[in-house]
Amino acid sequence: MKGIILAGGSGTRLHPITHAVSKQLVPVYDKPMIYYPLSVLMLAGIRDILIITSPGDVKNFSALLGDGESLGISISYATQEKPRGIADALAIGSEHIGGDSVALILGDNIFHGPGFSWSLKQNLDSIDGCVLFGYPVHDPERYGVGEVDSHGRIVSIEEKPEKPRSNRAITGLYAYDNDVVSMVEELRPSSRGELEITDVNRMYMERGKARLVDLGRGFAWLDTGTPEALIEAGQYVRALEVRQGVRIACIEEIAFRMGFIDQESCYRMGLRLNKSEYGRYIMELAG
Repeated sequence: MKGIILAGGSGTRLHPITHAVSKQLVPVYDKPMIYYPLSVLMLAGIRDILIITSPGDVKNFSALLGDGESLGISISYATQEKPRGIADALAIGSEHIGGDSVALILGDNIFHGPGFSWSLKQNLDSIDGCVLFGYPVHDPERYGVGEVDSHGRIVSIEEKPEKPRSNRAITGLYAYDNDVVSMVEELRPSSRGELEITDVNRMYMERGKARLVDLGRGFAWLDTGTPEALIEAGQYVRALEVRQGVRIACIEEIAFRMGFIDQESCYRMGLRLNKSEYGRYIMELAG
């Protein structure tokens, strides 16, 4: 399975913070925002990842992450000239996807919860169709909402419905088999000139091949698109890290524990950051 992170856009809801820097490079507590979606793909065992961003931001992402070799993965980059919808990432990334399945994640979404890596592997292994991830919310009218049958198959998808049929919001993590490449080629832009991811999901639904995995209680799904949400996400991460003594979305630790790199390589990465608590944490776990 290939991975794609959509980290484009102008981040207008975070202006003036994002006038000069990509939203996905803004810190969420102790690490750049991009670390969080990258960690999700790594936890799923995905090692070939494309980051799609704005033309002016590629060099900054590359300076931060390079080609991924130090993490035991492969990271490449592509540009989106202007926001053209989430599904446009699949069109841009079609060559990257090739003949494989793909997991697409939004660059400003944070996922955290017990057993997440296991759930990802279980639901994304040998994928046949489309797998979406649902999260219970108290205000589903603000989101895209999925309704499922007794087998977890999606039977309806509504965007910001006035009378929601479900309280399961569809999160910013999408997984598809290789049919998605040809499906995106058939898409027509919406009235806003965008390729809508909901249209892709409905195509799978109409084939009876769209499933919704419930993230359930005890799980956190955070969108960091506004100043308030950014602060709340940072507070959430800080509280867990301070109380539990662990690091959320520590990509060096994940690479080590997933077997992508060895102990010595992990320690060296921590050593390069040894002036920070983050770097010392890496050194300690690899020591």
